[in-house]
Amino acid sequence: MPGDPAEAILRQFQKTSGGEQLPPGAIDNIRALFGDPKTNLFQQYLDYLGNLAHLDFGVSVSRFPVPVSDLIATGLPWTLMLAGVATLLAFVIGVVLGIVTGWRPGRLTDSVLTPLAMFTTSVPYFWVALLAVWVLAFHLHWFPLSGGYSPDEAPGSFGYLLSVLHYGILPVATIVFASAGSWLMGMRNMTVTTISEDYVQLGRAKGLSTWRVMTRYGARNAILPSFTSFALALGHVVGGSLLTEMVFSYPGIGFLLFDAIDKRDYPLMQAVFLLITLATLFANFVADSVYSLLDPRTREVS
Repeated sequence: MPGDPAEAILRQFQKTSGGEQLPPGAIDNIRALFGDPKTNLFQQYLDYLGNLAHLDFGVSVSRFPVPVSDLIATGLPWTLMLAGVATLLAFVIGVVLGIVTGWRPGRLTDSVLTPLAMFTTSVPYFWVALLAVWVLAFHLHWFPLSGGYSPDEAPGSFGYLLSVLHYGILPVATIVFASAGSWLMGMRNMTVTTISEDYVQLGRAKGLSTWRVMTRYGARNAILPSFTSFALALGHVVGGSLLTEMVFSYPGIGFLLFDAIDKRDYPLMQAVFLLITLATLFANFVADSVYSLLDPRTREVS
């Protein structure tokens, strides 16, 4: 990617200061903040790893001289709240409706919910989000157009918390609308497969209630693949819902990443990519660990 961070900072300073000129050696001092260019590449990498050990991600180019770690600490809670709540709601709604439709395939609920889920999963998400903003925010004024909170409220006050909830309803609703259908389809198909298993038929033959057979025998086994996907989806939550945060200008990690790419903010991009990678690896570890607790067949027999 073209562009010199030091020159970008210099242009930003001249733009905000009305064309004021910096001393001749200023650009060399700015470059030194991002690493001495005379140092060989291997040593630069070692220095980078050493800084990571102290949680030092460098200085942001687009918001110079704010440290990258401060930007991450500011945006991460917003992303976890938005994408985390939306992913959890979509998973719960999709799984519950998937169990209901899959337990009695071909009935009215299956005939209505399954085509609806196929429709929601096939519609482009950004179109749903833009349509929601245009109708519900721009024309009806039910929700704010953009942002994550009201600037008129003092942070930490009760009014501020209410504004955060108000600003977050529409982004969360659009994510749930677009993603719950995939959970429903997956759970529905696994439930249809599971109810034909011998242990489910045995539960029915023993005279157990329909609710117990459906939850303890059917859903408990059918949910295993969905749970693995859910754990991996939580790993991607840290990266933020990029399209959501772009459409709603939500102050999370996804919007930070979009702004960093647009402004060639390499230190901020590196930190966000590293955070996404670590979160995904951790989610894989959690999924493998918990899966053995849910499915006794995967446990090692000594």
